[in-house]
Amino acid sequence: MSTVVAEQATPTPTNPPALREGAFGNATGLACRECGHQIALGPHYACPECFGPLEIAYDFPAITREQIEAGPANIWRYKALLPVPDDIEQSPNMEPGYTRLLRANNLGRELGIDNLWVKDDSTNPTNSFKDRVVACALSAATEFHSKVFACPSTGNLANAVAAAGARAGIKTVVFIPSNLEQAKQVNSAVYTDSLVAVNGNYDDVNRLASEIAGEEDGWAFVNVNVRPYYAEGSKTLGYEIAEQLGWRLPDQIVIPVASGSQLTKVHKAFQELIKLGLVEDKPYKVYGAQATGCSPVSAAFRDGHDVIRPVKPDTIAKSLAIGNPADGIYVLDICRETGGAVADISDDEVRDAIVLLARTEGIFTETAGGTTVGVLKKLVETGQLDTSLETVVINTGHGLKTLDAISDRVGAVATISPSYDAFVAANIV
Repeated sequence: MSTVVAEQATPTPTNPPALREGAFGNATGLACRECGHQIALGPHYACPECFGPLEIAYDFPAITREQIEAGPANIWRYKALLPVPDDIEQSPNMEPGYTRLLRANNLGRELGIDNLWVKDDSTNPTNSFKDRVVACALSAATEFHSKVFACPSTGNLANAVAAAGARAGIKTVVFIPSNLEQAKQVNSAVYTDSLVAVNGNYDDVNRLASEIAGEEDGWAFVNVNVRPYYAEGSKTLGYEIAEQLGWRLPDQIVIPVASGSQLTKVHKAFQELIKLGLVEDKPYKVYGAQATGCSPVSAAFRDGHDVIRPVKPDTIAKSLAIGNPADGIYVLDICRETGGAVADISDDEVRDAIVLLARTEGIFTETAGGTTVGVLKKLVETGQLDTSLETVVINTGHGLKTLDAISDRVGAVATISPSYDAFVAANIV
């Protein structure tokens, strides 16, 4: 396993609030990914022994498929496997998840893949998968009696945090790069009066958030000081895919990589389902997708490196534009161990893939989804992906958020007068 060093230790509140019994369900503590050291549940994200990242440790009860299937049609059907209380459904939340898994026969034929599925998370409440992780983070922030719910974001997370905070009645403050797509800025500002634009890229915004989290009491930054709880929400993507496939794991899965957390948590979900006996143990390959203008993990994979060299992002795929991905080294480990890969494509290929998915499957994806579908295409063309195996590709957000990316590529095929003769003359069909 590769090693990682955090920039700073976990900020510790002067008087940490007492936790109510069962506040985090079957979670038993926080465990370091690197050294295994465990500490009590709290608003912490870095190991006090080695500064490695912390994640949730559990003592899962026996659970059956039938118990899960009897649950609500959202992520809380898996609440026994998440760091949330048993009464989570009673709190005001966005109820994300249980999004559609679509058989993509048309796209499959276009790419030469025999059995292809699209997990379409664009139908979540704020039209991206971030609603999943934010729901878990909000539960933790509530249990910690946080007074401000906040995040640094490349857009989708800001949308989700602002909306979830509004529904829960908690003050929200979201920080974004000032050059973020206008649609994503509006989609955040409509929910909160505290949208803060920062002159810099996401990594600059994230550093600022980490500094604020260390100085200000009562602030819950979803992807900083409550990151271990937040990240667990991504597991629900893996749970749903397996359940929707009839309680089996796919042979191959292609996942976008920004921080890398989503990929690592989907893999974690598959492993948990195996250990709980809910799916058959079988080999599967995990692939990561990045845009060339911000592809530090893909570059490390290609060059055979075990460390990630940070880059300055320069890509239209702004939701993936994290130049120093926190979970990048774990993405490398998982993709190598499962026999998968990490690949990247150009911005033009991202645009082409957005149109390809829309015109084959009727799914309008944003640039992150274009990146994932484009990398899927590249993996087929380079022979890195077996086209005879069942494959899932994840679409993480809706294309209405990134209209500028393709606005110059699509439009009216002709402008005609309102007459049949004009229609015939245009020779449209």
